[in-house]
Amino acid sequence: MTAPFLGVIGGSGLYQIDGLASTRWVEVKSPFGKPSDAILTGELEGLKVAFLPRHGRGHRHSPSTINYRANIDALKRLGVTDVLSVSAVGSLKESLHPGDFLLVDQFIDRTFAREKSFFGEGLVAHVSMAHPVCGRLANLVAGADSRIARGGTYVVMEGPQFSTKAESELYRSWGASVIGMTNMPEAKLAREAELCYATIAMVTDYDCWHPDHDHVSVDAVVKVLHANADRARGLIKSVVAALPKARTTCPQGCDHALEYALITAPEARDPKLVEKLGAVAGRVLKQSG
Repeated sequence: MTAPFLGVIGGSGLYQIDGLASTRWVEVKSPFGKPSDAILTGELEGLKVAFLPRHGRGHRHSPSTINYRANIDALKRLGVTDVLSVSAVGSLKESLHPGDFLLVDQFIDRTFAREKSFFGEGLVAHVSMAHPVCGRLANLVAGADSRIARGGTYVVMEGPQFSTKAESELYRSWGASVIGMTNMPEAKLAREAELCYATIAMVTDYDCWHPDHDHVSVDAVVKVLHANADRARGLIKSVVAALPKARTTCPQGCDHALEYALITAPEARDPKLVEKLGAVAGRVLKQSG
């Protein structure tokens, strides 16, 4: 058993949490390239916390140019065990209003221009994504805020443009709850890295389908994000307080997702890729190598 180490991936301002002590920005080198930014580390309620600005401070990276692999690899190298993703989304349901928070449990990945796996030629692996959100971590989030909606599907579009009305109506016909641009391949990579992962989706708008609301704009999104900032920071603080001081094995198996995922025979593995995967897959590579 180890102490939990919570990693938070989110936008500007979320690292400004009351009580965060011993803070410092850490530059983490990754063999998968440069992460979005340095990572702010500190302690809260006696536990380690790390904050990674997904788009970089000042919002330098678009959803398509974020180095998701480097971000997840860097958090893993720091020793992070659980990842809480905080993301702005558009609502696809009448019942989800701007300002609402949703704890999603499923994703539909519509992205096409991003590296989606740490593995590849020379070392192939297939992890299960049937249940992409860690139920244990999601339960902690739900217990920390009684107002948060529970359960829904997040459509991840490529962007950076917002949806057409036809696209928005299509996703609504699928029964999806929200739409955004950033949680894929982030969730897939977290699973490959054997990290427990959950998403807090902050609704900022109604995309462009709602006849009684203006189409989404950057100004409108930013306005709602600023209004939600205090609640998001308070929620993260409550989740940290709820984390057990000693971390046990994840009942869903997130922390052992690679146990039976490697398919390439040890003698056929690319040594260079094996070296790159030292942080992400070192646990199983040592067992099977």
